[in-house]
Amino acid sequence: MESITLNVRVNSNDKKEFENFCNSVGMNVSTAVNMFIKTVIRDQKLPFDIRNYSIDNKIYNFIKEAEDEMYNTSKRYTKEDVINSINEMLK
Repeated sequence: MESITLNVRVNSNDKKEFENFCNSVGMNVSTAVNMFIKTVIRDQKLPFDIRNYSIDNKIYNFIKEAEDEMYNTSKRYTKEDVINSINEMLK
């Protein structure tokens, strides 16, 4: 199969650190990038988690609010109240 050149722009310090890592595990950058590409093709996904941290922060803030309310009020909630609240949070 024909090989082609893939050009990628990266921060020069990141490139140097990546090269150092690759060398430390006995491979070159080209081999590491090819391994990454083959893994993505094989698994049909990126081999790491990508998430929207603003959603995590929204959920954290919602839970923190609920916790503050729980400690600062004598009100008690039913199972249905909790489920409805969670459903609202997930909208």
